Order: sequence, then C-alpha cells, then structure tokens
Amino acid sequence: CHPVPKPESRVEVCDLSPCPPRWKVTPAGPCSSSCGLGLAVQLVTCVQILQGKEVLQEEHLCPVAEKPLTSVPCVIRTCSYEWSFSEWSECSTSCGNGIQTRRDFCLHSLTHKHVDPVFCRRFPKAIVVRGCSSGPCPEQVGTRPPGAELQPVTPATHPTTAAAATEERHKNVDVPLSAVPQEQTKGGGEDTAKRCFLCVCGNLFLNATGIINMMGVESGNCTVAIGRPLQEEITLRILESSLNCSAGELVLFSGRMMWRTGCRKLPLSLINSRTNTLIVKQRVVLPGNGVILQYSSRTATKKYYQDCDKQLFGPHGEIVNPVQLPDQGQEVVCRTFIDVAPQHRIAIRALYTDLGTEGNQTHFNYILVRDVSTMKTMVFHGKQQFLWQSTGSQAEIEFHE
Repeated sequence: CHPVPKPESRVEVCDLSPCPPRWKVTPAGPCSSSCGLGLAVQLVTCVQILQGKEVLQEEHLCPVAEKPLTSVPCVIRTCSYEWSFSEWSECSTSCGNGIQTRRDFCLHSLTHKHVDPVFCRRFPKAIVVRGCSSGPCPEQVGTRPPGAELQPVTPATHPTTAAAATEERHKNVDVPLSAVPQEQTKGGGEDTAKRCFLCVCGNLFLNATGIINMMGVESGNCTVAIGRPLQEEITLRILESSLNCSAGELVLFSGRMMWRTGCRKLPLSLINSRTNTLIVKQRVVLPGNGVILQYSSRTATKKYYQDCDKQLFGPHGEIVNPVQLPDQGQEVVCRTFIDVAPQHRIAIRALYTDLGTEGNQTHFNYILVRDVSTMKTMVFHGKQQFLWQSTGSQAEIEFHE
C-alpha cells in the first residue's frame, strides 16, 4: 500500500446496547457409570455481559428453545462383564395363566465365557420370571404335560405327628420374628382340614425343623414360606401328595437361587433351597388335595452371602449402613434381605440418608432396592428420603460405595 495515500487515523465513540443474555455451559462432571453408557451432568446457566463482566440472569431471559441439555451421554470404557440370558421356557400351563422362566449368567464381554456372577452384580439385570397365557381352559378338564419330576431319595420314616412350632428369636436375627402357626397332625375330618388350611396358608415358618400339612385345601392357591438365619440352608422332603396332575394341580418351590415345579413322583422327593429361605406355592383344583412337607435346616455347603449381609424377618426392623468390617481388604456391596409372611407386604422408609453431594459421590453412592417377586429395582441417590413398598413378601437392599 506504500504508493497509495494513507488516510488519517481517527477514533469514534460508540455506545452499543448490551448483548442479549445467552446460555453458558460448564464442563460436564464425571460419568455416572464406570463402564458402558452413562450420563454426565453439566451446569447450564443464563448469563449476560454488562460493563465487561459476566452477570447471572434468570433463565426465562434466555431463549428456552436453545437451552443445552443438562445431562449428556458418556462412555469411559467398554464394560468387561455383562449379563446374558437363556431362552424363555415354555409356559408352565397348557391352558390359562402360567409363568415362564429363564436362566441368567455373567459373561466376559471379550471372551464371551461364563464367569462368577459376582463380577456382574453392579449391573442392572433384566427379569428372569414373567407371566404367560396359554389360552382359555376348556370346561372339561383335559390332560396336561406333567410337571418337572423331582429327584427321588431313600425312603424315610413318616412321622405321624408334628411338634407344635413356637415363636422364637434367633441370636442372628435382629428383629422380632413372625409368629409360627401350630403344625397340624393328620386326620381329624373336615373341620380339621379347614383349620389346617387357615393356620398354614400364608404363614412364615422359622423353626429349624417342622412339618407343614397343606392338605385339606378346598381349592385355589396356598403359599407358605420357610426362613432361617444366614449361614443356613433348608432341605425339604415331600412326605405325601394327593395332587391330580391331569387336572393341572402342582407345587412350586422357589428361593433366591432355585426354582422348581413338580406334580408326579413327588412323595419322598428332596428339595434343597441352596440359601436360607424357601417359598412353597401349591395350586389345587379338586377339594382336599395337597401335599405334606417335612423340612429341616443345616449349615450351608456353599457361601452365598457377604459377611456384611443381614437377614431380617417381619414384622418390623431398622436397617443401618455402613457396616464396619474388620480388615476389609476389598470393596464389598452390603445387602439386607427382608422376608415376611406370604400374605404380608413390605414398606421401607428412609429416615435419614447422606450419600454425598459433590463430585462423583453423587453418582457412585446409591441405595438399590429390589422387589424379588417382580425383580424390579429402584435406585435412590443423594439425600433423598423415600417410602418404598413391595408387591410381594420378599425384598433386597444393596448399599453401593
């Protein structure tokens, strides 16, 4: 530009109106998941530059349609383990409503080999039991496939009477145990059968041994539960059965680690709960049919619990966390198992929680409550107080981090 005449330099005073308010986004916080897909929270505020300074404004002054998301997806790394499932089983009934089940197992995401389920315990798990329908039942009862046959065992002496169960308080149980009904003797006619049905169905048995007489039920479903302290498992023997398999009658045994149904070849069969609780559901169509069970408990052959786990039986109790463990060398998820009588439900009220408010504590410190009957879970964060209610008689709580 040297040959061109240079204009004179001058300064003009200007007074522009302030820039309109705008959205300001701070960098996203930590990811809510240590692996796989999670969410990161970012702070979104409305600001305006006034006299060279950034001033916080009310949100309605910024364009609502342009507001950035407060949570954004994030992935730190691929998870090493994941839940996988078998195919659903066939419906448990040939007509009417029944159930389908599937097995779950933990996989290494790279090798796709089965590993110990403890590696997947931090990841949400889909349901393993669901309802199904096989269409309307005919008026005339037809034949149906027999239930799963149970393993026969060596015949045992059939006791003619059962000792009356008494209410007890086990040294390892922290709250009062539900009252245990009187066990029934065989015989006694129709009145005895009706009394037996009323005193047995819907109750929780807590003694170390006993006999449960589920015969004499007029019709429908009858459910009982057996509970023992952690470190024990339950062995159950079917002494007698008058179930009509062709009419669709059956008995179902379920625990935290097992699920079996049966009708044929039940007498002298043996069931092992593998944990300290067992639920027995009997379905009869013809009045008077049913089963007689004998159960006992023993020290578990395999450890299915953490040292900080707790077992509570109804009707009320208090749960306090954290649990201090001596020489705790690794991270442990502490759980509380709650079991009440099958005819009752569970309510859990959080009186006080403090799971942290800063940094990643908000995401990694949480309480997980599981409804065992539906396998649905709810997660509670921060200082959230809550009231949770179950749909069945069993619940589990996990305290993470």
